[in-house]
Amino acid sequence: MMRFLYTLSIFSLLAGPLLAQEKSATSPQEASIPRKVYTTAPATTPPDIDGLLNDAAWDAVEWGGDFTQREPDKGAPATQKTAFKVLYDAKNLYVAIRAYDTDPEQIVRRMSRRDGFDGDWVEVNIDSYFDHRTAFSFTASVSGVKGDEAISNNGDVWDAGWDPIWYLKTSVDAEGWVAEMRIPLSQLRFANKAVHTWGFQISRLNFREQERSVWQYIPPDAPGWVHLFGELQGLEGIKPQKQLEIQPFVLAKADRYQAQEGNPFASGRDRSLSVGVDGKVGITSDITLDFTINPDFGQVEADPSQVNLSAFQVFFPERRPFFLEGKNILTSPLTESVAGGSFNSDNLFYSRRIGARPHHYPSLQEGEWARVPDNVTILGAVKLTGKNKKGFSWGLLETVTAEERAEIDAAGQRSERTVEPLTNFLVGRFQQDLKEGKTVFGGMITAVNRKIEHQHLEYLHKDAYAGGLDVQHFLKDRKYYIAGNFTLSNVRGTPEAITRTQRASERFFQRPDADHVEVDPTRTALSGTSGTVKFGKTSGDLVMQTGLTWRSPGLALNDAGFLRSSDLLHQWVWAQYRKLQPFSAFRWLRVNANEYLSFDFGGTNTYRAVNVNGHTQFKNFWALSMGSTLEGESISNADLRGGPGIRYPGGLNYWYWLGSDRRKKFSMEFNHYNRWGWEGISRYQEFYSGMSYRPINALNLSLGANLSFNENQQQYVATRQLQGQDRYLTATIDQQTVGLELRFTYILTPDLSLQFWGQPFMSKGHFSQFKQITNPKDAAYSKRFTTFGPDQLFYNRETELYYIDENRDGSTDYQIGNPDFNFVEFRSNMVLRWEYIPGSTLFLVWNQGRSGMLPLNRTYQMNGLSEGLLDVPPHNIFLIKYTYRFVL
Repeated sequence: MMRFLYTLSIFSLLAGPLLAQEKSATSPQEASIPRKVYTTAPATTPPDIDGLLNDAAWDAVEWGGDFTQREPDKGAPATQKTAFKVLYDAKNLYVAIRAYDTDPEQIVRRMSRRDGFDGDWVEVNIDSYFDHRTAFSFTASVSGVKGDEAISNNGDVWDAGWDPIWYLKTSVDAEGWVAEMRIPLSQLRFANKAVHTWGFQISRLNFREQERSVWQYIPPDAPGWVHLFGELQGLEGIKPQKQLEIQPFVLAKADRYQAQEGNPFASGRDRSLSVGVDGKVGITSDITLDFTINPDFGQVEADPSQVNLSAFQVFFPERRPFFLEGKNILTSPLTESVAGGSFNSDNLFYSRRIGARPHHYPSLQEGEWARVPDNVTILGAVKLTGKNKKGFSWGLLETVTAEERAEIDAAGQRSERTVEPLTNFLVGRFQQDLKEGKTVFGGMITAVNRKIEHQHLEYLHKDAYAGGLDVQHFLKDRKYYIAGNFTLSNVRGTPEAITRTQRASERFFQRPDADHVEVDPTRTALSGTSGTVKFGKTSGDLVMQTGLTWRSPGLALNDAGFLRSSDLLHQWVWAQYRKLQPFSAFRWLRVNANEYLSFDFGGTNTYRAVNVNGHTQFKNFWALSMGSTLEGESISNADLRGGPGIRYPGGLNYWYWLGSDRRKKFSMEFNHYNRWGWEGISRYQEFYSGMSYRPINALNLSLGANLSFNENQQQYVATRQLQGQDRYLTATIDQQTVGLELRFTYILTPDLSLQFWGQPFMSKGHFSQFKQITNPKDAAYSKRFTTFGPDQLFYNRETELYYIDENRDGSTDYQIGNPDFNFVEFRSNMVLRWEYIPGSTLFLVWNQGRSGMLPLNRTYQMNGLSEGLLDVPPHNIFLIKYTYRFVL
């Protein structure tokens, strides 16, 4: 109750003055901005989309124009004139944009892959639902590259995974440059009625001046985007189109790797040929069905390398096209704190659970070999999405993954063992807009059901369900908002499965000092809750957010969602002062202040900190960011992996980032992060340097290098037992990590590109000063542990084991493996992509990977690790993928 009253007082102290201040703030200014209207007309003859603007069809409508700067000089007239025309017929919307330029030779014509948004561009946003919250975006660069995004949450979310079929041609002439677009109505969504009014916006970027101008002026500090659009009128007699697209593919794959002696499954050569199909069907004007059968994700770029020394799962973003498109629909974040926090990745749905590695790996006897699938096969997936004219939107995803079996060979005798059961994933989401999006409420459910028929898989949940409700309400012309959500989860299975869930790293119910949780080995179900309440201000020079979020100890989401840690109650305050208008040497400036406070459900204060940071861009287009955080004492309930909470001294960190002018052919950036833990407990430093070089418009080279040093006196090593008592062992780690990232992109045409990505990664860690945690929460740091002396700790280089004689009686009490590591990895991808007709693509892919642990019996410096990387045998994969999209 005291924590609740504390948080409530923060809400009151911040919200009261801000609400009072806003009565005379920016509302009159925004109300004085007139809503623009452009009236279109039907095209008697469709114009040719050739980028020349010489068709008589365009004479049927007047030019629109009179653009206003949004950046940098908000509200000022655009320095270069822009004009546009819009036509339509029964099947298409036609847009012509003339971007005048007084110096056409200086127009920046950079090439990029789709959604690259490089160089000069113009953009059309269409709110065809006219719901004031969602829109479709079509971007045309002067070089002819397309960009397209699905906009949601009133402009807060831009989904670049949406790839509609539309047509574009551009040209440059003595007056500037021209873009002509043909957008099939089948790619838009709108109601079935006689006369339409759509929200409409056109933006332009003058790249060399970094000037963003818009047709309908919307201030950069406005509380939203879509709801402030101008209007497109004059649309009569058009009907929603029932979209039907079928895209079959053929994939040929060849693997080359080092053969393993004696392993019949590792001959060094594998080949496969597979077929699949993706499709999109407009069932009605309001409902769209996306489906995939036997999908392939072979050309997807690999995840970045890292060594995870924590107790928690690592979040990786989704990269697979089927799950990327429309991801804004099937998502329900648990918090979304502007102040940041490790819990910000928590979500009811994490699509990477689908098609992940199998959960089980068979135990092998000597002389046995196994072939285990790298990923679970997705047999098929169906995604239904829709939105009606009353503002009700929904999405439904149904996915079935195969029962996977490992093939086991024992001296020529073959057998199979199931490593993943047949599994069904169901995800549903709905949202209802009220009062033109001023109030939005919604809900989401997820269900995972496994057909478990084998005893060795009974440690998995048989059923996992989660669901939640959320609401957001805007106040004072959307300048303020209050939002909240509530989530409930339930998992079911055998006592073994639920015991494993209670002891998992997200919960650690077995903690001996946690009175509010305990492991119950008889349970067959576990339930939990989470929730968030937050209040914020979204416009003006001062914006802010404060909130409270919790995760109950029994919350379990990781069958379909992502949950880093439960047993959490966290409060935060974030405030930002911003100057979005150029002044002095600055183009813009933002300064943030943050406060954080965390507890567990037992009432223990686990974390507290304050932070300040600032971000700016100078008038010479260089940019600078910097910040610092002061942390108080903290307690981790996870670092001893189920042991008691351990108290850490506080610390201080600072960081800064400097970036040069990205308009230039050569640009670079540098970042430095430095943290000290008090009492010398830890020191962490990280350096990053990146550079990009574009010798010609079609070629871009970039290189990034990351170097980090990690020293920590209390890195967890192992838990051992002596005379029935647990011993929690830590050590001082000295870790060095180097990572490089190289990209090469050559765009021959907007539809034909060659791209290479490579990442060598090396990390070495040495452990010393091994310790036993004795009194982990003692007020004095030095009394929380005992360091083993040379007469207690013995290392055998041949067995690579440490033998510990805790009581110095001459006999070993327990032993641990050498935790040192020399990890090396190289990942690369080279992709030739040719979109030979819109929506149909040919991929040629070469992927190479090297990964391994180098021997511990050698002392490697970092340059030695790089040499050792070349000794790791490569695994090469060659892919040819051909797709053809039928639009029916």
